Amino acid sequence: MKNLISIVLLLGFMPFTTVVMAQMPSNIEKITSVEGITEYRLKNNGLKVLLFPDASKQTITVNVTYTVGSRHEGYGETGMAHLLEHMVFKGSPKHKDIPAEFKAKGVKNFNGSTFLDRTNYFETFIATAENLDWALDLESDRMVNSYIAKKDLETEFSVVRNEFESGENNPVNVLWERVMSTAYLWHNYGKSTIGNRSDIENVPIENLQAFYRKFYQPDNAILVVAGKIDEMSALKAIDKAFTPVPKPTRALPQTWSTEPTQDGERNALLKRVGDVQVVSCGYHVPAGTHPDFAAIQVLTDALTSNPSGKLYKNLVSANKATSIWGWAMQCHDPGFVYFNVDVRKEQSLDSAKMIFLKTLDDLATVPLSEEDVKRAKTQDLKQMEESYRNTEQTGYLLSEYIALGDWRTFFISRDNIEKVTAKDVERVAKAYFKPSNRTIGTFIPETKPDRAEIPATPEVSALVDGYKGRAVMSEGEVFDATFENIEARTKKGMAGTAKYAFLKKTTRGNTVNAHITLRFGDVKSLENKRLVAQTVAMMLKKGTSKHTETQLKDAFDELKASVDVYGEQDHVDVSIETVKENLSKVLALVNEILREPTFPSKEFEELRQQSLAQSEQQLSDPQALAQLAMVRHMNPYAKTDVRYTPTIEEDMAQTKALTLVEVKKFYKDFYGGTDATVSVVGDFDEAIAKVAITEGVGSWKSPKVYSRLVRKFTEVAASNEVIKTPDKANAMFFAGLNLPISDGDADYAATFVGNYVLGGGGLSSRLANRIRQKEGISYGVGSWVSADAFDKAGSFGSYAIYAPENGERLEKAFKEELDKILKQGITKEELEAAKTGIAQERLGNRTDDRYMTDKLNRYIFLNRTMKWDSAYEDQLKKLTLEDVNKALNKYIVPNKLSLFKAGDFDKVKKP
Repeated sequence: MKNLISIVLLLGFMPFTTVVMAQMPSNIEKITSVEGITEYRLKNNGLKVLLFPDASKQTITVNVTYTVGSRHEGYGETGMAHLLEHMVFKGSPKHKDIPAEFKAKGVKNFNGSTFLDRTNYFETFIATAENLDWALDLESDRMVNSYIAKKDLETEFSVVRNEFESGENNPVNVLWERVMSTAYLWHNYGKSTIGNRSDIENVPIENLQAFYRKFYQPDNAILVVAGKIDEMSALKAIDKAFTPVPKPTRALPQTWSTEPTQDGERNALLKRVGDVQVVSCGYHVPAGTHPDFAAIQVLTDALTSNPSGKLYKNLVSANKATSIWGWAMQCHDPGFVYFNVDVRKEQSLDSAKMIFLKTLDDLATVPLSEEDVKRAKTQDLKQMEESYRNTEQTGYLLSEYIALGDWRTFFISRDNIEKVTAKDVERVAKAYFKPSNRTIGTFIPETKPDRAEIPATPEVSALVDGYKGRAVMSEGEVFDATFENIEARTKKGMAGTAKYAFLKKTTRGNTVNAHITLRFGDVKSLENKRLVAQTVAMMLKKGTSKHTETQLKDAFDELKASVDVYGEQDHVDVSIETVKENLSKVLALVNEILREPTFPSKEFEELRQQSLAQSEQQLSDPQALAQLAMVRHMNPYAKTDVRYTPTIEEDMAQTKALTLVEVKKFYKDFYGGTDATVSVVGDFDEAIAKVAITEGVGSWKSPKVYSRLVRKFTEVAASNEVIKTPDKANAMFFAGLNLPISDGDADYAATFVGNYVLGGGGLSSRLANRIRQKEGISYGVGSWVSADAFDKAGSFGSYAIYAPENGERLEKAFKEELDKILKQGITKEELEAAKTGIAQERLGNRTDDRYMTDKLNRYIFLNRTMKWDSAYEDQLKKLTLEDVNKALNKYIVPNKLSLFKAGDFDKVKKP
């Protein structure tokens, strides 16, 4: 909707009121408005509606949240809310094939999710009235008319079980479940959302249907529509779609279980195959709407912050552990704070556990400093503001606060964090972080129990009553994401030795994105330097001549900036998001990181230990091992070549042998800005940006000449490799084939479209339809086609996650679908749907500033313009069935495919 103030000035107060009332559908009433989000309600059925207009977006996000999660499940119903989430994608009378509709509409993002207090379904698509009508009709129809059919349950329950088994592969995930189930004796928060295996396998369809009819109703739902919308037009569309849905006759059931005060330390012990030791613990805390929760969240983040947190310093920095993380669960009912510490086998678990618990216990007498609290608050508030600047993310994020009882708790939570003081943090630490309120170890009798009394959940209606929030965040422009407009508004040039591309436009919250790439070396000079090249990139943010790692992190948080540094064999990338007024300061700090790193020894050793721990975790992981086997087989470079992919064992040996001297020497020998490319997209001052780039990487001469690493096409022999991973509930399948193709070849578009139909098009692709939808073998299955921009060195491949006992069925189905598409070809309907879907996805990408920042940076290197994209899409539109089927048969040769499977196959019973 247009800016209200502007309309009032044009029409006058009384005429404006008359206009709005005339346009408002009679069945809809306005409830309240806070910071650009307005709540409405349908009078006849109670559906709540939140509208969040943002004219600068080219997309609309529709998100329906049902206030039902695992908290609402009864005996024998564990996992039912999550299982139902899957079933609702199986169709309804008006929308029989939902995945196909998503594909045809080119939906940018869609999914469903379930947690303790809520279930939600969302889709983000290009902003048109037709698309919005379609999405609203879809959600209104599956709200009360989803099939929830027995035939669908017979296949989908095994998909969910496959997802369950995937989680069972991860000891950290399983340990969290064990701690939660030990901490909660009666409340359903102690049961994982994925559910119990036997409940998933045996749930009667009648029970599932009854659960659906009870909770999937308009009076238990909140509809969010965010993005490029006209508010009155959207309300009319909502009225048309949802008013016909009748108000249910049943009364919503209320949960009443209250977890009793914990009266002693508890223990959960897990013994399974694994390669990294873990110690964890958690504490009961108040509900997410309680005033204490903000201080608890700040406390949790301050303790675990990398590298300044007390737990991080005492464990990771002291080389007693490899990682530490914490999570304050913001729940409808009294929730939980959980901490997890990973410890390598070579390190002492007892020592780490002692330090871990002592650090937590010492909070009662040695509280956090003002600086620690301020740092955590700044970080948390920055993250909330980043989410709120992104309308699409806000559309999703509101589900979490709707689950607390009211969407406005998002803003109240932010306000509460701002009010937190060091004294508040000290007080909640003493109140809740008590040994008697902790779940980790053994029971210890006490004569005078010191227990934490958890306050009752506040009345949310009283909490939000009269809340107005703040001024609405600044809006962005209506940006036309056509090839011609993007190219016309993109300015290119040189800033010193660096090439740049600027795309300036006003954005929501004055957001700006930037991407810097430094390229170095050649295939000869980089021999035997794969690991050190990657390590140098990871060390850049660990400290400079002017700032420590902690100071850098604090500075970026203060500047509302997110900065990621990552590197590969011959280049390093810096990805930046901040706001207009801070861009020059952020670029100055990034320049300092790139040009003045100090490579501190302590942080180097810390990074080494973390890398070793990650490698150890992969030693028994089916997905990591299968994928590694495929990559090594498909890319047979010499061991000295920087493009060589080592085994996990080789990587660990190289990590242990790597020295700080080598890291510093590599930086000195290779780093410079001679071949730098920089892209900036969003709201910024071009002159200031150009000066910052010129003074930074643009004035930095590289010590060596850069020459691109050529990708070689190699026709490798077909392989069928089986990797055994004992005690892993899930298995992983990969298939791979190298292709002599580049993305500029005449038949690449046809090959891409063919694979889109086969397995690249999401849930409605042939592989997903057969292997997941119909047979329920795999939770995740698909295929890909990739091609290089320079070299004829592409690939085709497929993947699937599955239970080991389904291996033969999976492989049979994959081969049959591949054989079918090659012999019979794709259909005219599939071709048209693929063309539309791909075009819509590409349009959606062009509306994403982060995506366009990365694209423009790469296009500087490729010497491409948006005309290349325009020509490619013209080529897509002209494709015929003969083009696609001919290309598939030219490149995809089944008997040349290599297969890689990893899992616990010894337990599979032979017929």
